[in-house]
Amino acid sequence: MRSSWFNKLSVIFGPRPPLSWLLLCLISLLALIAVLGSSSSNAFDSVTPTPVPDVYLNYRRLKEQTAVDYLELKSLSVGASRQRELGLCGKERENYVPCHNVSANLLVGFKDGEEFDRHCESSRERERCLVRPPKDYKTPLKWPAGRDVIWSGNVKITKDQFLSSGSMTKRLMLLEENQIAFHSEDGLIFDGVKDYSRQIAEMIGLGSDSEFLQAGVHTVLDIGCGFGSFGAHLVSLKLMAVCIAAYEATGSQVQLALERGLPAMIGNFISRQLPYPSLSFDMVHCAQCGIVWDKKDGMFLIEVDRLLKPGGYFVLTSPTSKLQGSSVSMKKRNMLTPLEGLTQEICWSLLAQQDETFVWQKTVDTDCYASRKQGTIPLCKEGHDAQSYYQPLVSCVSGTSSKRWNPIQNRSSGSQLSSAELEVHGKSWVLPEDFFDDLHFWRSALKNYWSLLTPLIFSDHPKRPGDEDPLPPYNMIRNVMDMSAHYGSLNAAFLEEKKSVWVMNVVPVRAPNTLPLILDQGYAGALHDWCEPFPTYPRTYDMLHANGLLSHLASERCSAMDLFLEMDRILRPEGWAVLSDKVGAIEMARQLATQIRWEARVIDLQNGSDQRLLVCQKPFIKK
Repeated sequence: MRSSWFNKLSVIFGPRPPLSWLLLCLISLLALIAVLGSSSSNAFDSVTPTPVPDVYLNYRRLKEQTAVDYLELKSLSVGASRQRELGLCGKERENYVPCHNVSANLLVGFKDGEEFDRHCESSRERERCLVRPPKDYKTPLKWPAGRDVIWSGNVKITKDQFLSSGSMTKRLMLLEENQIAFHSEDGLIFDGVKDYSRQIAEMIGLGSDSEFLQAGVHTVLDIGCGFGSFGAHLVSLKLMAVCIAAYEATGSQVQLALERGLPAMIGNFISRQLPYPSLSFDMVHCAQCGIVWDKKDGMFLIEVDRLLKPGGYFVLTSPTSKLQGSSVSMKKRNMLTPLEGLTQEICWSLLAQQDETFVWQKTVDTDCYASRKQGTIPLCKEGHDAQSYYQPLVSCVSGTSSKRWNPIQNRSSGSQLSSAELEVHGKSWVLPEDFFDDLHFWRSALKNYWSLLTPLIFSDHPKRPGDEDPLPPYNMIRNVMDMSAHYGSLNAAFLEEKKSVWVMNVVPVRAPNTLPLILDQGYAGALHDWCEPFPTYPRTYDMLHANGLLSHLASERCSAMDLFLEMDRILRPEGWAVLSDKVGAIEMARQLATQIRWEARVIDLQNGSDQRLLVCQKPFIKK
């Protein structure tokens, strides 16, 4: 007697199933085995070379399919996965910056200022929760309006702190109800920043500050940048000005600079080197930055020398304006006396001084170090600075034997390096053809990203009461972090497409150290260990991008969940994360994104490879 299911099959196919139907079943079974086999493989495969550029066609169909995938994932997550969604941190963590816990550092034994330094090794905070935005947090204004007006509820500064501020840059601000308004570019003519910039240009022999680029000044490290007004002016001149300042519990300079859409990160001169290689910047600027440069036998000044390129400038503006008459010259004399000997030992020359501003220039002649007197600051041993990730400060001059010892006045006028300039980075791992192929790939990839993000923003952007329809992403995205920057080609593609963004190019510490190549192109960047938190405040980036990072971290000691929590901390509400990796890593990343409440979509590149794209958006949670 036939079974019921066989009766049903007989009705459909007749008493004997056709051969084509049996072949179809066999093919389906083989396909199922292949899918199960690939999904059971290691979630983090090794990094593969950059593939041929993909073109994302039929976006509407892709969007419909990804929406189905997303709903299917949501339905599967009902129950156990729902319970695994992480909760929100307490109010005390609204402006939480890991690795900067003064009380904990004191308990461990740090002193003499080191308790204010970055100490991830002594951090014991393991609570896994999502850092919530402050109650009055609002989505920042679009660039460039957001450069001049920010919401006061987005930064941790009180009205009293603001009004009591007396520095030059802080005086540029006006407090209006729930906003902090900065003077516009026209206003800079009257409030001194533009005059100050022109003064520096004249002191180094230029007609105006518009000639900085022609003189080889492309990148500026601004130490203790106030609230970024000088940096904002330099950005208007097409310079890359990166602000660094110490961690501050309230009134943070770095937090305000990033809120304005200006490059910044936490960094200080205490006991360790900054996470940049030797010969990184064309100019280092310190205006009332509070650093005693001759302290610790001049190691702070030696660190500036390490960071400066040959022929670069150190600009120091000291707070002597409050003194009167002869006391001004006495103050200058007391300040310069210890610096005169130190600057001579490291082969700097005092180029000019006007009022309270002094400009030194680093030598371009390596023979200068050999002709110094005996007993001076020695030269570092060759190769000592191969890894400059928060190493202890040194008391030796570095970079003199580097192939990158090239005066800033000799560099290319544009950001794109020539083949000869690429060769100094070593043919063993930076071949000119690979560099330009990588640039070509990211030109195409960026266009594809924008073709995906623009419809998503228009159709899926959570509407806020009273707000107008959002504009495309080139106006909504300003601060971008490339978490595994490689050659910095995504940054180059942004510039070529004239997107009004800046990119923090992060090179993982255990990846090939391409940061010198990135900095030589005039971009912002830093070394970082992604097993640790990044030195920035919460909600400071509009877009995070990572290509192959998950696979790269497969063998590291850190957990993928901790990485995603850190990404959530530094990403602004309604910000975007775009991850490109192998299918196993992307599937795991999609599950983690769901746990931290992100909306996540997997895009199949449809090029026959196992590469996938994960496009995520962080929601705006108000609680």
